[in-house]
Amino acid sequence: MRVGTWSLRTIWLILVACFAVSLVVAAMAALNTALPDIARDVHASSSDMTWIIDGYTLVLAALLLPAGALGDRFGRRGILMIGLVIFGFASLAAVWVDTPTALILTRCAAGVGAALIMPTTLSLITAGVPREQRAIGVSVWAAVAGIGAILGFFVTGVLLMFFSWHSVFIAFAISAAGTLALTFTVGSSKDDDPGSFDVLGSLTSVLAVAGVVFGLLEAPTRGWSDPLVLVALIGGVVLGGLFIVIERRRTSPLLDVGLFRNRAFASGSLSVALQFFASFGVFYLILLLLQLIYGYSPLRSAFALIPMVVGVGVFALLGNWVAVRFHSLRFVLAAGIAIAGAGVLAIGIVDPDVYWKLAIMLGVCAVGIGLATAPSTTAIMSNTPLEKQGVGSAVNDTARELGAAIGIALAGSLVAAGYASRIGPTADAAHRQIAALDPASADGAADGIRRSLAGAVAVSDQLPPQAAPLADFIRTGAENSFLPPMQQACLVLGGILLAGAVFLGWFAPRQVIATEPELAAGPELVAGSPVGDSP
Repeated sequence: MRVGTWSLRTIWLILVACFAVSLVVAAMAALNTALPDIARDVHASSSDMTWIIDGYTLVLAALLLPAGALGDRFGRRGILMIGLVIFGFASLAAVWVDTPTALILTRCAAGVGAALIMPTTLSLITAGVPREQRAIGVSVWAAVAGIGAILGFFVTGVLLMFFSWHSVFIAFAISAAGTLALTFTVGSSKDDDPGSFDVLGSLTSVLAVAGVVFGLLEAPTRGWSDPLVLVALIGGVVLGGLFIVIERRRTSPLLDVGLFRNRAFASGSLSVALQFFASFGVFYLILLLLQLIYGYSPLRSAFALIPMVVGVGVFALLGNWVAVRFHSLRFVLAAGIAIAGAGVLAIGIVDPDVYWKLAIMLGVCAVGIGLATAPSTTAIMSNTPLEKQGVGSAVNDTARELGAAIGIALAGSLVAAGYASRIGPTADAAHRQIAALDPASADGAADGIRRSLAGAVAVSDQLPPQAAPLADFIRTGAENSFLPPMQQACLVLGGILLAGAVFLGWFAPRQVIATEPELAAGPELVAGSPVGDSP
């Protein structure tokens, strides 16, 4: 049966793949809104709370490349199903844990499942959808992956209105089981001649990505000069260089690093990293603004991000159509990243004192990300040999994770440093006044105020009613210490995006599929392009 030129089989494959990837992306963001409740129940420290979130991200990012290769070798649908089983059981196990360590372990296990799920979803689409419809399939996938985090905020906010935080993990488990059942209804694909599995390359890539991501995630808390952060970052970069050397010498490499000499492939990878650098860096800042300064609930915060959903969802389809139809990859990538950069810069320049101003600026940012997101992924996948689509998808996903980690680390570090340099007078004055009321709690309260905006809000909320003027003083001082560095962080993020847009305007090729003059790596890569060959 067909709907227009589309077969129901093709539509169904895209829908199932999008269900699966939305689950993975939503799980990256959903726990942020439930974290305060979780911390109280399992008695988690600040460090524990960080790793309840980041354990999942670290494992997911580190395992993407080998997971994509496993899908190419053994069948993408089978690896997707294994990933859904692991993800579902790990999510369900979190319901019964009562210590932060146990919860972190379940999150890491869920990250293993997510790493098996994410690259197989895109590679199933690019290998299983007819040539003339792949661009739309990739656009839909990219839009869902782009807005999945906001959907996670929204679903978590709804659940927390009626149930405990356990309901979030139960929802993950049920969703994984439902998606697993749907996966039985789609076909599979794989590399018919995969060669030997690159064990050494896989181990090196895992350690390299894990080192870089760990360092980036820890930098805002520990500081960029912390020995552990430096060892992780430098070690990760060195191992990344070693990985390139190993892959260039292998006959059956995990990743053909020569693909990055293809300007369309390299431009798409950089663009994806920049998009998630922007979106997750901005998410980090805006959620603090919405919940701690505007006073929004988690659910209302999710609704406040609707401009991002609309912008990314609509313009993902438009951007890919323009890039493919008019052979304008360079223009779409550069314009999209530049528009996103302008939106982020605007947040840094215009005082976001009311929501409607913030909504307009978020909408501009989303339009830019939406324009660039699908063409970037199409450029990566269209220049990856058909039999290596899992690895190509893993490159796309690894670029997302690294971009997100860098964005959060940079934004978090700038805000933390700026807040710490401004909050001292407020903390000192609050210490003196609290000491007059309750000497035993004065030191702890002052430390909480100095630590972060969230800590200052918590201290003000715990003061007795008769200390309302002091609570207002603490909140005002903390907000005035947070807003300037938040806007400075947006200026830095936006400036980096504009620099990236200029580079893409020079470096990216016009064609989504590299032509002979644009392909430094050789024409054999184009011959294997999934856009050039119908499955």
